[in-house]
Amino acid sequence: MAPSGVADELMLRCLTMFDSRDETEILRRAMAQVSAVGPGRAEAGYLLLGDGLVRCPDDGFRATAALDAQVRALAGRDGPVRFPRRAWGWAFALREPDGPRAPDGPYEPERLRGALVVSSRDRPGEDERFLLSLLVHQTSAALSIAAAHRRERAQAAELRRARGEREAIRRRLDHSLSDLGHLRAVHDALARAAARGDGEAGIARALHRVTGLPAVVEDRFGNLRAWAGPGRPDPYPKPDPAQREELLRDAARRSRPARVRDRLVAVAAPRGELLGALCLVDPEGRADERAVRALDHAASALALELAHLRELAELELRLRRELVDDLLTGADDSSAYARAEAVGHDLHGPHHVVAVRWADGPADDGFLRAVGRAASGLGLRVLPTRRSGTAVLVARGRPAERALHTALSRELGSPAGAVGVGGRCDSPHDVPRSYQEALRALEVRQGSHSAYGITFFDDLGLYRILRTGEDQREVEQFVREWLGPLLDYDALHRTALVETLTAYFDRGGNYSATAAVLVIHRSTLRYRLQRIREISGCDLTDVDSRLNLQVATRIWKILRSEPEGGGL
Repeated sequence: MAPSGVADELMLRCLTMFDSRDETEILRRAMAQVSAVGPGRAEAGYLLLGDGLVRCPDDGFRATAALDAQVRALAGRDGPVRFPRRAWGWAFALREPDGPRAPDGPYEPERLRGALVVSSRDRPGEDERFLLSLLVHQTSAALSIAAAHRRERAQAAELRRARGEREAIRRRLDHSLSDLGHLRAVHDALARAAARGDGEAGIARALHRVTGLPAVVEDRFGNLRAWAGPGRPDPYPKPDPAQREELLRDAARRSRPARVRDRLVAVAAPRGELLGALCLVDPEGRADERAVRALDHAASALALELAHLRELAELELRLRRELVDDLLTGADDSSAYARAEAVGHDLHGPHHVVAVRWADGPADDGFLRAVGRAASGLGLRVLPTRRSGTAVLVARGRPAERALHTALSRELGSPAGAVGVGGRCDSPHDVPRSYQEALRALEVRQGSHSAYGITFFDDLGLYRILRTGEDQREVEQFVREWLGPLLDYDALHRTALVETLTAYFDRGGNYSATAAVLVIHRSTLRYRLQRIREISGCDLTDVDSRLNLQVATRIWKILRSEPEGGGL
C-alpha cells in the first residue's frame, strides 16, 4: 500500500480539480499530477464529446492518431495501450464514481466522462497503481461534478428559454386578442353603417372613428364622394386622369393598402373592376398596423357597397332603356306613365327626342353614359337608350340651342359630333313621331357642309319635306343651278352676294330692313342686287325665278350652317 502521507498529499493536490468547472482544465490538472505518483507520465487525456472520445487537450507531442485509435478500440473500458520504448501503458476510463459496471457489461456513454492515458518505462508497483487509481477516481469525480454543473447550466438556460418563449407566446396571444377585439370593433362599426343604410358616407365615418384619421371615399376618377373627419379641402382637388389611373392600378396590384404621399390608399375593386378608392389622410405617418387592417376591411365593405350601387344603376339603366325602346316604337300612355314613374321619371309635360352621333368613338354604353352626364349637367331629365350606333334620349323640356352640343363636346373631348332634336311631345304616343323627326334633323346636320353641331327639326323649314340620302345630290345640284354663278363670284372676289340675296328674301324684299340687317347703306344694297341680276342672269321680278332663287337660298343657308350657330 502507498504511504498514507503520499496519498494525503495527492488528495490535497486533487482538490484543485474541484475548483474548476471547465472539464478540459480538470483533465489538464489531472495529467499534471501523474508524475507525482511514480515514475510514469501522462500521455494524453480524452473527453466524451458527442458520441465518441476526443483528445483534449490535443497539443500533446506524444499523442498520435494511432493512440487515438487504440483508446477508441477499448470502447470505454480500462485497458493496455502500446508506446514505443515504454514497458507499460494504460488507458484509464473516467466514469462517474457512483456508477461502476461489470467488466463485460454494455457500453454506457452517458456514464463515461473520458479517459486518462499513462505510460511508464517500468511496470508500476502496487503502491503506484493504487495512487493512479486514486487520481483517476478523483478526476472522474471532478469531471462528474463539472458535467453536473454543465447540465444544470444547460437546464437553467433551457428553463429561461422556455420561460421566454412562454412569455413571448403570452404577449403574442394578448396582442392577438387585442387585435381581434379591434378588428371586431371595425366589423361592428361597418356592420352598423350597412344596417342603417349609410352607404359610402357611413363607411368613411366608421373608419374615421376607429382610426382617428380623416377618411376619404373617391370614385375611380378622383371625385370626392364622402369625407369623414377634419381638414376637408374646399374645393376638392381634381387629379390628372392618367396619373389617377396609374395610381389605382398600382394600388390594385398590391395585397394591402399602399402609401401615396400623405395618404394610405386601398382600392375598391370587386371582381377586378376598379370602382373607387378609400383613403386615410396621414401626413404625419401615425397609421399603425391596426389602422392599415381597418382600412383594408373598410375597403372590402366599400367594394361591396359600390358593386351594389353599380348593379342598381345598371338595373335602372336597363329598365330605362326598355321603356325608351317601347316609347320609340309606340307604347300605351297609361302603361308608359306608370313605368316612367317606377324609374323616377315624370313623363307628363312636354318632351323632345334627341339623337346623338359622334365621330371619335363607338356608340357603346360608355358613350351613352357620357351623353347622359352631359344632358344631366344642363338640368335635363332624360331617358337614354342606344339604337343603330345612335344615342337616343327622351328629354323633358327643349334643350338649349348651343349648350347641349357644347356640353357633349366637353364631356367626350371632341366637337366631332352631331345632334338632332325632334319636335315637341305632349304625350307618350307622340314620341315615335319626335324620334323620326330627331333622326331627320340629325341626317340634315350630318349631310350639311358643317356636319358637326345641333339641328332642331322645328328649324328645318323647307327641309322638313325634302328627303336626304340619295336625293342629297339632287338638292345640291338644284342649289348650284340657281346660285352657282353667284357662289363662284363670291368665292373668287370674296364678296357676299348670296348672303345679301338670302337676307333680301328673308326680309320679304324690304330694302330698309335688309340694309339694316346687313349693316350697309340702301344704295349699296341696290348696287349689290343689280350685280346679282347681272351675274345670275335672273330677273328678281319674275315670279318663277324669284321662287326658285328663294328656295335655293334657304337650302344654301341650311347646308352652310356652322355648329356654333343656333340651329338650322
